[in-house]
Amino acid sequence: MTAFDTLMAFQRETSALGQIAGRLGWDQETVMPRGAAPQRAEEMAAIEAVLHARRSDPRVADWLEQAAPQDEAGKAQLREIRRAYDRAVKVPADLATAIARVTSAAQGQWAQARADEDVAAFLPVLEEVVSLKRQEGEALAQGGDIYDAMVEDYEPYTTGDQIAAIFDEMRPRLVALRAAVLDRPEPAALTGTFDELTQMRLSQKLALAFGYDLNNGRVDKAVHPFSSGSGLDVRITTRTSESDPFNCFYSTIHEVGHAAYEQGIAREFLLTPLGRGVSMGVHESQSRIYENQLGRSRAFTGWLFEQMTGAFGDFGIADADAFYATVNRVHNGYIRTEADEVQYNLHIMLRFDLERALMAGDLQVSDLEAAWNDRFKADFGYAVDKPSNGCLQDVHWSVGLFGYFPTYSLGNVYAGCLYQALRNAVPGLDAQLAAGDTSGATGWLRENVQQFGGLYAPRETIERASGVEPGPAPLLSYLEQKFGDLYGL
Repeated sequence: MTAFDTLMAFQRETSALGQIAGRLGWDQETVMPRGAAPQRAEEMAAIEAVLHARRSDPRVADWLEQAAPQDEAGKAQLREIRRAYDRAVKVPADLATAIARVTSAAQGQWAQARADEDVAAFLPVLEEVVSLKRQEGEALAQGGDIYDAMVEDYEPYTTGDQIAAIFDEMRPRLVALRAAVLDRPEPAALTGTFDELTQMRLSQKLALAFGYDLNNGRVDKAVHPFSSGSGLDVRITTRTSESDPFNCFYSTIHEVGHAAYEQGIAREFLLTPLGRGVSMGVHESQSRIYENQLGRSRAFTGWLFEQMTGAFGDFGIADADAFYATVNRVHNGYIRTEADEVQYNLHIMLRFDLERALMAGDLQVSDLEAAWNDRFKADFGYAVDKPSNGCLQDVHWSVGLFGYFPTYSLGNVYAGCLYQALRNAVPGLDAQLAAGDTSGATGWLRENVQQFGGLYAPRETIERASGVEPGPAPLLSYLEQKFGDLYGL
């Protein structure tokens, strides 16, 4: 075997172990007995120790030095292996293990604190998570910006300042659009009671409609919906509420976007660094375009209206046009995952600024709740009513995902670029969506984005697919046109 062959065999074993670690995380959030949490923390720590040892194995450096790939994919494999290795060797093994142990435990404590509306019960373990992640950031940054080092895990080759510049460009037009929309009469909200088992049945139908392959996946319930795995085993979760079936349906469509990306990657990249989404921003571009530009379109909501009427009977919405307005209703609310397209990115900007301040040491964990509530009041004009609607609503910080939040809005920006190209490439799109057929859109995304996995850098992936340099203009124009039409602006 050549050095390249030996390196790739080693990487496939490491990736397989990483998939096992991911499965432990999926189990923890879906079916694991609550009392198993302390043992699961030790299990996660043990497998992280093995993974870190492999990722920082000195032989990897030797193989990288000797490897001579013969094609574009081989060169991209080395690029990603080298980037991961350079990061892994900077983080002490005991620190990586400690982070895995603490975040596994913190996840359960967050879920309980959220259920109990008890911020104080969560702050001690969050303090520990933040401390460990700052240590990791310092090790990775080596004198540079800690938050930039965190972002690199989720959106390679992007800095906090670059993200802030994008957000600064977006904010004025988003705020102006929100003000104009909220000044108009509000469409009717969905009311009534919707059987949760029926929601799950329709949720599975939606997953299939968007191309999710259940031979290599499954749909379960979790406190916070997520997608897990890659290649031949990609699982999603959703959640139900008797009063809000949209939460279930659009969480499902969103997570199917993630899962479809992983399922659509070329099989020759299976269990290699290229066999997963290239970044969380590109990942979110798939989930957000599935959920919003496709799933909340006038054409598709007409089909969904028929499905809901068949499943639930008359639920108080007169017709497909009224249903479209209800699905896209812009309204006051606290929860990021339930936010309308106009306000969603403002929720992300709040989190981005707070977590950046936490990593910089400018905000203390003990002051987080007050800082969140003050910022929310300033941005949205009304006060947070309870912690589960405030700083306890998201799982991300409990599991150490600092630097993840801005990728949601980067994903929206990327989705705006992709949708512009998609509409030009699939002229019969609306007619297809009106029949519940997403294959034209999802097929285009699979061909132009998903199959490549990590072959190209994030922004290059989007630019190759959309034909434009990624930026917020297409997204903002889409939002202004869609909601201008809806609200008669």
